[in-house]
Amino acid sequence: MLDPLLLRKDLDRVVAGLQARKNPQPFLDVTAFQSLEAERKTLQTRTEELQSQRNKASKQVGIAMGQAARLRATEDHDNAESLIEHAKSEVTKINLELDVSEKRLSALQAEMNDMLLSVPNLPHASVPLGADESANQEVRRWAPHGLAPRSFDFPIKDHVALGEPLGLDFETGAKLAGSRFTFMRGPIARLHRALAQFMLDLQTQQHGYTECYTPYIVNADTLKGTGQLPKFAADLFAAKKGGQEGEGEALYLIPTSEVTLTSVVAGEIVPEADLPIKMTAHTPCFRSEAGSAGRDTRGMIRQHQFDKVEMVQIAHPDHSYDALEAMVGHAEAVLQALELPYRVVLLCTGDMGFGATKTYDLEVWVPAQDTYREISSVSNCEAFQARRMQARFKNAAGKNELVHTLNGSGLAVGRALVAVLENHQNADGSINVPAALRPYLGGVDVLRA
Repeated sequence: MLDPLLLRKDLDRVVAGLQARKNPQPFLDVTAFQSLEAERKTLQTRTEELQSQRNKASKQVGIAMGQAARLRATEDHDNAESLIEHAKSEVTKINLELDVSEKRLSALQAEMNDMLLSVPNLPHASVPLGADESANQEVRRWAPHGLAPRSFDFPIKDHVALGEPLGLDFETGAKLAGSRFTFMRGPIARLHRALAQFMLDLQTQQHGYTECYTPYIVNADTLKGTGQLPKFAADLFAAKKGGQEGEGEALYLIPTSEVTLTSVVAGEIVPEADLPIKMTAHTPCFRSEAGSAGRDTRGMIRQHQFDKVEMVQIAHPDHSYDALEAMVGHAEAVLQALELPYRVVLLCTGDMGFGATKTYDLEVWVPAQDTYREISSVSNCEAFQARRMQARFKNAAGKNELVHTLNGSGLAVGRALVAVLENHQNADGSINVPAALRPYLGGVDVLRA
């Protein structure tokens, strides 16, 4: 969530940042916000005035009681009680107005917060301007033997044709759950598992992440904290609504373990010495892919259920952009070890995700499509998620300050499987196993049907 103080002090800057994402910006109803803010400001001033008046009136009660004691000594009881009642009635009158004012102020602040829950983060100054992916900037390319992907001297097969003899089964997946679900058995299932294990080992043993096991189902508050709700409710799978426990509570399958890993620090004050906190997890991810009908309907590129090894860092604000660059390198290390050609792309303002201030995509080469496809997205969210979650640390001055949160794929396992099959295929349909994966496959160097 954006800082409400920034909107109050520099609304023009906020609107300009939102327009960089999409123009005209559809995210913030500026007129409604200004109306709420004007009322809030008036009420805030009046509330502070009433609190001051109440303090003064409370003191007058004490003075009146002292005067009353002296009057009683002269047996002037009526005047004594009158002084006390008058002073108390003033306090009661102020309290009544103050109660109404404070309740309305609280309601206004809640209404403004609800409005801001659907407003995306502002782009960092270094992010290129652009309306869509055509304005993204390529940063670098890598391939095992130079900058160009491998050339094939035989007809290229796609991962579906290569994977089916190895146990990749879309028909059984569709029978069990519907379209965009996959069933794997035998060699392909083992390769899929090997990829996830390799990625976890690399991130934990070489890059200092702590391996975590997280819930696959979370409550709505957890999804609000990381920005999936309320904006992207249509993309989520609801697992439960109502029931004997927690009547009326909605639970959701996680779209990524970014949600669970980042939320570990929700409501916490982290010691500054503990930063950065680096976590990784291998989980399934569940996405309804709302609005993506007709895209990548063949194969594993776009599934309702897929596996991912996620990287999350909880960082000091002074070091979060260094952490972003490091995390990109951590994702690149996986692709290089798997000997997969890829490129790093800096996303423009119009193509970034909801919570990000700056994002790099890693795109792996998919030979059958003759193009690069996203396999990792690494983002700095600065304090956007932390503000929603109230995730803080105690700084050197002893004050509580919001942490910065970063997340990235390290990597999407299904898409890595696609890339390994297609980039390492042989003319007979067998697959050369990258050296980094062979220990996880019992030393096998070629996969055959």
